[in-house]
Amino acid sequence: MTSAAPVQAATAESLREVEQRVLWLSAAIIDHANRVRPNVSGLKVGGHQASCASMVSIMTSLYFEHLTAADRVSVKPHASPVLHAINYLLGELDEAHLTTLREFGGLQSYPSRTKDPDPADYSTGSVGLGATAPIWGAVARRYVDSHVGGAGTGRQYSLLGDAELDEGACWEAIMDPTVGDLGEVVWIVDLNRQSLDRVVPNIAANRLQGMFAAAGWQVLTLKYGRLLEELFARPGGEALRARIDGMSNPEYQRLLRCTPEQLRERLPGVDGGEIARLLSDVDDEALAAAIRNLGGHDLAALDGAFRAIDDTRPTVIFAYTIKGYGLASEGHPQNHGSLLSAEQMQQLAENVGADLNDPWHRFEAGSPAGRRCSDAAARLRRRERPQVSPPELPADIGRTPTGTTTTQAALGRALLDLTRGAPEAAARIVTLAPDVSSSTNLGGWLNKVGVWSPTERVDWFADDAETILHWRERPAGQHIELGIAETNLVGLLGELGATWSRWGQPLLPIGVVYDCFVGRALEPWSFGMYAGGQSILVGTPSGVSLAPEGGAHQSVITPSIGLEQPGLTSYEPAFAIDTEWCLLASLARLGRPDGGSAYLRLSTRPVDQTLAAVPADPAARERRRRLAIGGAYPLRRHEAPEVTLAAMGALVPEALAAADRLEAQGVGADVVCVTSPGLLFEALRARQGAGGAAGILDQVFPAHRATPLVTVLDGHPHTLAFLAGINRVRAAHLGVTNFGQSGSLEDVYRYHGLDADTIVRTALDITDHA
Repeated sequence: MTSAAPVQAATAESLREVEQRVLWLSAAIIDHANRVRPNVSGLKVGGHQASCASMVSIMTSLYFEHLTAADRVSVKPHASPVLHAINYLLGELDEAHLTTLREFGGLQSYPSRTKDPDPADYSTGSVGLGATAPIWGAVARRYVDSHVGGAGTGRQYSLLGDAELDEGACWEAIMDPTVGDLGEVVWIVDLNRQSLDRVVPNIAANRLQGMFAAAGWQVLTLKYGRLLEELFARPGGEALRARIDGMSNPEYQRLLRCTPEQLRERLPGVDGGEIARLLSDVDDEALAAAIRNLGGHDLAALDGAFRAIDDTRPTVIFAYTIKGYGLASEGHPQNHGSLLSAEQMQQLAENVGADLNDPWHRFEAGSPAGRRCSDAAARLRRRERPQVSPPELPADIGRTPTGTTTTQAALGRALLDLTRGAPEAAARIVTLAPDVSSSTNLGGWLNKVGVWSPTERVDWFADDAETILHWRERPAGQHIELGIAETNLVGLLGELGATWSRWGQPLLPIGVVYDCFVGRALEPWSFGMYAGGQSILVGTPSGVSLAPEGGAHQSVITPSIGLEQPGLTSYEPAFAIDTEWCLLASLARLGRPDGGSAYLRLSTRPVDQTLAAVPADPAARERRRRLAIGGAYPLRRHEAPEVTLAAMGALVPEALAAADRLEAQGVGADVVCVTSPGLLFEALRARQGAGGAAGILDQVFPAHRATPLVTVLDGHPHTLAFLAGINRVRAAHLGVTNFGQSGSLEDVYRYHGLDADTIVRTALDITDHA
């Protein structure tokens, strides 16, 4: 009968063998890209062998012992070759890809859900954003499961470097009230105490641990491995522990570069006779192994930590590691982007039992390590999920707004209309706000659908007659309220927009934020789009039209952000009907492989809706709708135009007033209402041969009606300046180029030169009228 001890020893040895092979493969992938693959330009391809090495033990233990098919993992950006090495051993990556790191069409520099040929649960690369993504992935999974089911369970792991905790995005996410209930969230911090440039002298691990604990997280710390703990248990061991605990990070890292003689001299420190006597009984090889035996490289310690995770609250594991562990560059303060030489790669191959001439050799299928890989592959294999098609959406709800209203109010009205006219589509809508639901006109929608919460909570103000906004929290709710942190808002927005590809269940997520803070939210939202998230971000209120609020809340650059951001269609409607049409068109692009995101810039300026002059004829109305969602439409055509006024959003009334005054002076003016500069720019590029459709330009800016052009918008004027190139006409561009001022709408428009007076003067100047 086989005893338990030999079986456990064989199991541990097979895991150790896999760990060494992962170390080799990750280093070899980078080595081939830089030293073997032909490089005509001579530029360094790059890669991070040392950063990979510090994560190898952690990822080996996680993937080959603990991970399940239901779990999801966000891998720190510089450890992407470790992920590729593991996927290769699991049979998820063909050998041909191992030689393509950072090659065009090959393995990406950092893990990518949409561009890598092997599975990556989360895209990472922007520091702090990949780390927090599993938090929002956990919320998105719970939301899907509470509404349509089928999202299952499973932990959400973040593997991040300690320097990543410098990013504010991490702490904004950790402190959000929603996160304390997410027991499936596990962060593993690679505490190697090195950044790109240096060994960080005061990483303050105790302070970091206290901050997590204060936020309600379980905190586990893996500082020392078995070899060091055994030394600590000997006579003089407590003095050795105190000596190492008291060292600065640079002093400890320097010990890793010492010869055995130097190590015995330096390690005891001043008055270290007790430590010196302890070390005298330890041979050189054992001492070198022990000083490197930190918890993040001890497979038994890692196994114990993973088994100790408390699934009732979020967990963080601080795993002390050595950057470059097992490589010739280990512990060197400048090893971040360093590459092993050919001689060092040969030595590594000898150390781990690999072959530099046959670097991609897999384990034999029947070997213990080979069986461990095949068993892990079977355990981690995910079933294919059927793809649910997004719900059908109407193109036009059919109302024609009257009276005076705002585009911001039109958003809330359109959402309520959908609950009646398209209930299946409305059921897939989920709205988000960072504590601005009421001030962005979502109150009616929120009262209708309720607030999402994993469990039902008592609304203690339900019987208060003066309470207008009813805060009913329940699993069936469709609005998620976050704290005042735009990064959290768009982080969750991206994950809600990725449920169609994760679990086959499309959602229609809409986030609402003050437009002046879109810039703050841009990077994480952009990264969410890069990772495949499809969503709508509404910036409202916007521009200097928010006159009394002053410069701090008046956005200037956001229209050009909408023009320039990849994967995005931006709209700035002037009228309520345009808002409805653009919203419906944007919703229809969500939750599908060929879909995309949208940005709606809305205003709190009340506008007379009769100015929209919506055609009564159904065919003419449909043509107007198609032009509105296509980028622009002619709002007024003069029989003999001498100038064209192209206006966007809240400033369309000023353009119409200016056209009336020009008409009184005998100067005919066409007025074009621009709804999407980005779509018009794409059409112009298409006309120039870049592909796509250019037809809208002929309908809105036909050559036979080409006249001098005045553009005007509540934002930077360069956003519409390209319109002059459609027919190569003389042009002048009005907009906002300074920080805003408080005041009445008339005063603020006059200050920035957006008023009808300025438009008229500019039109007369450009047409050479006296």
